[in-house]
Amino acid sequence: GMDIILSLVGFVLISPLLVCIAVLIKLTSRGPIFYTQERCGLNGKSFKFYKFRSMIKGADQKLAEVANVHGSSHVLFKNPVDPRITPVGRILRKYSLDELPQFLNVLNNSMSVVGPRPALPSEVSVYSSIYERRLIAKPGITGPWQISGRSDLDLRTSVALDLNYLINWSFTRDLWIIIATVGAVFKGKGAY
Repeated sequence: GMDIILSLVGFVLISPLLVCIAVLIKLTSRGPIFYTQERCGLNGKSFKFYKFRSMIKGADQKLAEVANVHGSSHVLFKNPVDPRITPVGRILRKYSLDELPQFLNVLNNSMSVVGPRPALPSEVSVYSSIYERRLIAKPGITGPWQISGRSDLDLRTSVALDLNYLINWSFTRDLWIIIATVGAVFKGKGAY
């Protein structure tokens, strides 16, 4: 219930911002406004994950041309100076504005406002039995990883934070994570 209420209220409040972002994306680079990707959710079930597009058209096909700060064999791909990111995309990523369309995922019941980080199938394929436990809950737009380092976290730390969150879940902790997320987003640290 909290997810639906927060998503609907959020959409109404930020609808002018969503329109502005969509127009900026369309005016400054070729390609669609939204980027969709397969992610794994509750019980490992795959779902379509929505974001505002922050990269050039066809960026997925150019992944091999960009170095991964975590190393070539690591399942999490991050590069703070990724040349595929558009100028508008850099701003969207720094302040996590590219994540706003995930409220659609909350409304279609594939995600929650707060929960574990939505995993890529390539990540889930290498999960140990301990890591698989993070799939017992819906992934969240925000969560403990979002307020504890964001893209600077490695897979092990990210999963450990998610497991700790699941073991110690409470409604008040969810509220605290939502409030702390606002501060983390305004700082823009660890987002790229």
